[in-house]
Amino acid sequence: MPSAAPTARRLPAGTLYRGREGMWSWVAHRVTGVLIFFFLFVHVLDTALIRVSPDAYNDVIASYKHPIMSVMELGLTAAILYHALNGIRIVLVDFWSKGTKYQAVMLRVIVVLWVALMVPSSYYLLKHAFLEVFGS
Repeated sequence: MPSAAPTARRLPAGTLYRGREGMWSWVAHRVTGVLIFFFLFVHVLDTALIRVSPDAYNDVIASYKHPIMSVMELGLTAAILYHALNGIRIVLVDFWSKGTKYQAVMLRVIVVLWVALMVPSSYYLLKHAFLEVFGS
């Protein structure tokens, strides 16, 4: 007589992500790529606006001087920097014979480089916004 306990359905081996660093770097690379694409799309649109209406273009450019835009510039810088550094790591994994062996170490290196470059970038990108909001 078969047991009354329900049997768990098993997935074939190799089809379940475990959430390791490779998966998270893959997700972050795709997300930053999409964000950069949307930035470029908006940039092309606002630049093309000058042909339609120079006054509207000037209004859009003036809105970019708002302190919130400094935070968005910081996000754009963070996305571009991560995407570029991780892209180098992907090239090394793909074309270096020992790339797959050291992919986790290379990810840690790019995270350290990213933080080391973002700290001074954050200061310079947010300094204007901080002074604008809180005064000199």
